[in-house]
Amino acid sequence: MNQERLFKVLLGPHITEKSAMSSGAATQVVFKVATDASKLEVKKAVQQLFEVKVEAVRVVNVKGKTRRTRTGMGQRSDWKKAYVRLAEGQDIDFSVAE
Repeated sequence: MNQERLFKVLLGPHITEKSAMSSGAATQVVFKVATDASKLEVKKAVQQLFEVKVEAVRVVNVKGKTRRTRTGMGQRSDWKKAYVRLAEGQDIDFSVAE
């Protein structure tokens, strides 16, 4: 996988209350990923960018919500998220210390 594709696969961490609860017990991290990314691409990207060992990757396609706007009905874009389970003792810290 070339270096340019690595930066296009991972769009950023998906930090919610649900993802924070899952990260505590099972050393899982949730990422927002490109819609055309595969599990293998996500695994390689996380391993190379964060220098950690990945055990498993689960991918979920999230359907965009239908929203009512002033001009009628609209829809948010569909997107994909990946649950990445890290090996024992591995950790990715997204908090910024100042």
